[in-house]
Amino acid sequence: MSLLKRLERRNAPGATPVEQEKIPVRSGEEYRDKYGDLKIRIHKEIIESLDKELKQTSGFSDKEISKKVEEVINNSLERDASFLPYSERQKISLELLNEVLGLGPIESLIKDKEISEIMVNGPHQVYVEKKGKLVLTDICFRDDDHVMHVIEKIVAPIGRRIDESMPMVDARLPDGSRVNAIIPPLSLKGPVITIRKFSRDPLKISDLIRFGSLTPSMAKFLEACVKARLNIVISGGTGSGKTTTLNVLSSFIPHDERIVTIEDAAELQLRQEHVIILETRAANIEGKGAVTIRDLVRNSLRMRPDRIVVGEVRAGEALDMLQAMNTGHDGSLTTGHANSPRDIISRLETMVLMAGMDLPVRAIREQIASAVDIIVQQNRLRDGSRKITHITEVLGMEGDTIVLQDIFLYEQTGVDNNGKILGTHRATGIMPKCMDKFAGEGIFLPQDIFMK
Repeated sequence: MSLLKRLERRNAPGATPVEQEKIPVRSGEEYRDKYGDLKIRIHKEIIESLDKELKQTSGFSDKEISKKVEEVINNSLERDASFLPYSERQKISLELLNEVLGLGPIESLIKDKEISEIMVNGPHQVYVEKKGKLVLTDICFRDDDHVMHVIEKIVAPIGRRIDESMPMVDARLPDGSRVNAIIPPLSLKGPVITIRKFSRDPLKISDLIRFGSLTPSMAKFLEACVKARLNIVISGGTGSGKTTTLNVLSSFIPHDERIVTIEDAAELQLRQEHVIILETRAANIEGKGAVTIRDLVRNSLRMRPDRIVVGEVRAGEALDMLQAMNTGHDGSLTTGHANSPRDIISRLETMVLMAGMDLPVRAIREQIASAVDIIVQQNRLRDGSRKITHITEVLGMEGDTIVLQDIFLYEQTGVDNNGKILGTHRATGIMPKCMDKFAGEGIFLPQDIFMK
């Protein structure tokens, strides 16, 4: 049964009607492709031609397949659509190439360097994020089956699957871009794809300074924290730039250290030579064989790591991460979802409890206070800009409370006529307690960077 047939169940007698959201979604008729029949016919010719060639030879390289597909398209257009203007034939040819060799309608968005995120909300609505702002595109798919076909092309090469029994999947593209897909019956709008684009050239600390995410003084302090093997947690909301900051801070790890990275979908781009990349695995069709972040954190402790870098802690693995930080694996880095440094402390407490260990709250707080040295808070502001709003030091326990001390802050002062947020980064004037550790590692920072 096709996906469209299955979706018809929603309109069956007795089904509960779902009120449509008041958002710009054009109808399928508006999206009707006037060259749709021609494209389908040529697409079939390409498949038949490749199938015939493959039976006669041992196989093709990617370059040969691309050349063969282009030949079939050009010959077919010359035969069946010579009356069309050259520009139209070129457009059809490109769309067919993207359909056969790429990810169909969104292939052009994947290649656009200005786009940082792609959101396919069903077949007839595709948004992108450009410069921190969401923009509705004129890209469309034929129908739900067309979107499903693209999802299958993404997940099949990495051994993932998606269907009614497993309607959510995390995956990655060959370039490392992170993909999440969710389909009916969980998504009432049809198949939904969210792609976080992967920067081919990893950002450097100088780029973050240029973007205004932090100041040179903050950058010097964070570099010293990494080199002095302080444990750092990067906190922030979705899309705030946590992974980018984690990647930049990881670049300060010395090249003679063994680094183990652990992620759901590998996207960190460490340039050091001695890096082991671990990635989680989803359960198989029988619901077995899943390997979680927690499993990988435990395993990494047996791999003689100098540094453990966890893409994100969100559950019981927080306990294993804290224990690793407390048992000789200092200099570890991770990220977590929270809106402030105080919030990430509370979140870590909750995540430790999710590990199923019946620990007193004070014992958990003592683990956190002794494990975490620095919290870097990253926020995405209303104008789409991403700022490090707090660099906070964890001082220890005072009674039952974990004591935090802000070293650097971002203060918003207003909004200009273009809606751009105005503000400045400033030091709080407090000398960090970790300066003693810096001195022990032979790292000396000018004290004036901490002056107001």
